[in-house]
Amino acid sequence: MRIQRAIMIGSVSALALLGASAAAAQDGRAEPTTVDEVIVTGIRASLQQSLETKREANAIIDVVTAEDVGKFPSSNVAEAITIIPGVTVDRQFGQGEKVSILGTDPALNRTLLNGQTVASADWFILDQPGRTFNYALLAPQIVGRVEVYKSPEARIDEGSIGGTVDVITRRPLDLESGTLSGAASYLYNDRSEEGDLQLSVLGSWRNDARTFGVLISAQRANDALRRDGLESYGTIPASYYMGGSPENPGANSITNGNCSGTCATTLAANPDARGMNAFGTHFFEQQRERDSLTVAVQFRPTEALDINFDWLRIDASYDNTNQSLFAFQGNTWNSLGALTDIQIDDGVITKASFTNALSVLDVQYREAAMTSDSYHLDAKYLGDGWDLAGDIGFTKAEGGTQRQLFGEFLNWADYTVDFTGAPGSPGTLTYTDPADGNVLGDASLFSFDGGWGAGDPSVGPAGYNAGWGGNIVSKPTTDEESYAQLDLGIDRDGFFERLQFGYKYRQHETDQRMSGVTVQIYGAPDNAGMFNPGQVPDNYLDGFDGVNDQMGNRFRIDGEALADYIENGEYLRPWQAAPVPTVFGNAEFTAQNWNVQETIHALYGQANFDNGVVRGNVGLRYVRTESDSGGFVCVNQTATGCGVTEADWAWEVRSKEYDDFLPSLNVAVDVAEDVIVRLAAAKVIARPNYADMSNYFWLSDQILTGGGGNPDLDPYESTNLNAAVEWYFSPDAILSGEVFYKDISNYILQATAPEQHFNQAQNAVTTYQISRPTNAGSAELKGASFAYQQTFAYGFGLLANYTYVDGSADNGADLPFNSRHQVNISPFYESGPFSARVTYNWRSKYFTGVDRGDQMYVRAYTGLDATAGYAFSDRVSLSVSAQNLLDSEYYAYANTVALPRGVYRTGRKLMATVSVDF
Repeated sequence: MRIQRAIMIGSVSALALLGASAAAAQDGRAEPTTVDEVIVTGIRASLQQSLETKREANAIIDVVTAEDVGKFPSSNVAEAITIIPGVTVDRQFGQGEKVSILGTDPALNRTLLNGQTVASADWFILDQPGRTFNYALLAPQIVGRVEVYKSPEARIDEGSIGGTVDVITRRPLDLESGTLSGAASYLYNDRSEEGDLQLSVLGSWRNDARTFGVLISAQRANDALRRDGLESYGTIPASYYMGGSPENPGANSITNGNCSGTCATTLAANPDARGMNAFGTHFFEQQRERDSLTVAVQFRPTEALDINFDWLRIDASYDNTNQSLFAFQGNTWNSLGALTDIQIDDGVITKASFTNALSVLDVQYREAAMTSDSYHLDAKYLGDGWDLAGDIGFTKAEGGTQRQLFGEFLNWADYTVDFTGAPGSPGTLTYTDPADGNVLGDASLFSFDGGWGAGDPSVGPAGYNAGWGGNIVSKPTTDEESYAQLDLGIDRDGFFERLQFGYKYRQHETDQRMSGVTVQIYGAPDNAGMFNPGQVPDNYLDGFDGVNDQMGNRFRIDGEALADYIENGEYLRPWQAAPVPTVFGNAEFTAQNWNVQETIHALYGQANFDNGVVRGNVGLRYVRTESDSGGFVCVNQTATGCGVTEADWAWEVRSKEYDDFLPSLNVAVDVAEDVIVRLAAAKVIARPNYADMSNYFWLSDQILTGGGGNPDLDPYESTNLNAAVEWYFSPDAILSGEVFYKDISNYILQATAPEQHFNQAQNAVTTYQISRPTNAGSAELKGASFAYQQTFAYGFGLLANYTYVDGSADNGADLPFNSRHQVNISPFYESGPFSARVTYNWRSKYFTGVDRGDQMYVRAYTGLDATAGYAFSDRVSLSVSAQNLLDSEYYAYANTVALPRGVYRTGRKLMATVSVDF
């Protein structure tokens, strides 16, 4: 802390000195910008300007301007930059939230706000805090431009292997005084069949001397999201149905007579075939609300001194209810002995029937909110042949799930699960015995687990085991960083025309807290029919092939009514005390409390060179990283597991430190009047995810899986090489090609291995499949991208690009989020007041990680968006846009497409916007 205060005081002092010396200032040369810009304002003219800017660039960097965000049919910044070659997004919940660059995991790319860290938080309870940025937080209206660096420079913050995204907000002195603009939009989703109003306003003022200005903008966005889907939860081997389960070897469908004849023969001949542990329908609803406020103050008392202050405030709510209704055909105690028929194709259980087997309704009502504050003060002084700049700032985000109320209901019936049509028809669930009733259509057939035992639960717990009815959980997260930096630039004559030096200090802290309590049911269980049941909407599961009427007409309940029931303790017996969530009452909760603190010191030197033919920069960045990872460790292991009081646990902190020297080189050679050859080389690092660095650990006693972090992880290290050729064959056209290579060491992958741990549910040590991050060795990413851009006659034009990336670890494992192929095609038309654009993007399948021992992938994804606009005058315009016109399917699977894990659709979004400049 002493060092941190010294750096902060030094930076403030430097800013004060800059102001004191302003009177003696002389004009200085502004630092040249080296960008590969893609601008869509006055489409034809702006694209020609982007080509001119590209020709002058040194580093490899793409830019999307604020007008681009307005022109593209995008709901956030991530969606807007997908037109850039090599940039892809993951759309698990329908819109881009995490960005991948040149085939790298989103965690290997950094996102900055005005050149500095911006804290981030996620809302989904299953997410762990990491180094990815949640782009759903950023309103597109706040953006001046977005710069995507694909080759590093020593002056830019380290931490990226794929690339660095820098979001630049507007400056008040760049706008006319009295600028006031606003927009009102109506957003409609054809799956949720709901519409929401979006509002934005921006106002800017500056004095006549153009020395002082203030800009304020505010945005409100609402989005009623509904995600329909089919889900499964893990896989099991066929041997489990014939006594192979280590936890319940007595469950044998052959010896008990349920599986006989062809069923028994097929099962016995294929013990290693894999099948789904569970399968059913998914119904997810979420109301997304986001309010954003930006304030920018700029003071330029002389041409030599520029002082800026920026504040970004985001308040977002992501409350959601998830209702999963599924057959649990792999349940250890209720289904493994209930198999009556089975079909196995190519090592996969593609169809199976069961008698009196378990089905489950899981309902999670979650309250999730996120806030983010970022404060940044910077100043730059231009001297005679030199300049000095200073930055200080603080950014903090709070998020996670503030409260989850989870209820689980059970049913036993005959059913068949059929995946023979996958992937085209992901799966079908059919309840086969009319005597069981309309299982998927009657909520009263699903009841809480009332427990078991010889005792009388109405008078007390003696001799009686409570049923598991769900839980109450809280899992908030915090992410924050303080920083300070100083930068010195010196202009000189000769080949090396500019020298730059700097120092930066960063103090980062990420924290996760989790507490909870089990909902214990003692006899006489209530059923789901109590909670205002009703049928799902008529368009539920539209677009899914192979879905039967039972699935499409399933019931749903009132999640909020269930939450009130659990919160008010209406299930409690008179002798039961109300449950109180606690950190220490359950080891699963205790282990997910962790804290990671990171201190970073960085020094750099960079030389920019230019002789009229060869230009670029060369530099070296030195970085020292010190980290402390803290978490709870059990110090009192009892016969039934770890103790359940604070005294039974100790907070343990493990430290790690390392140094890195990171050289970089960017060269651009004008080999002909219309041809440029570019070369880039650099050594880069990316630090492990915070959650991966933590010593948190979790177990699932029911399905015998678990996972945790690894405080001993080393950072990723990579040697990056790039080469490109650009041919400007006409003033408004380009044909370019680039090859790149990334040699990555210390690559971090999830590894799953058997481990022995105490099972609280079984009161015995059992074998779990545990997934942990490990430095798996080395990895390579190599590929090429090709881009074509041209405007034609009569207002037409085209942007198109293709990227190929081949990547794998040295053990042959696929790399997370790497699509081997990516295509973007965007034709446009602009004539007079009318403009229109269509954007098509496609990415091939990609690996996402390891879950419960399975290799997880997402199938190829196709996106199609369109927008059209008409300017009635210089002040009033109307635009209409459509996102996800194909209602594209997000298809995640385990090991093979024949084993879908989650198949989802989120609907088309249609938006009309009226924009006014006052």
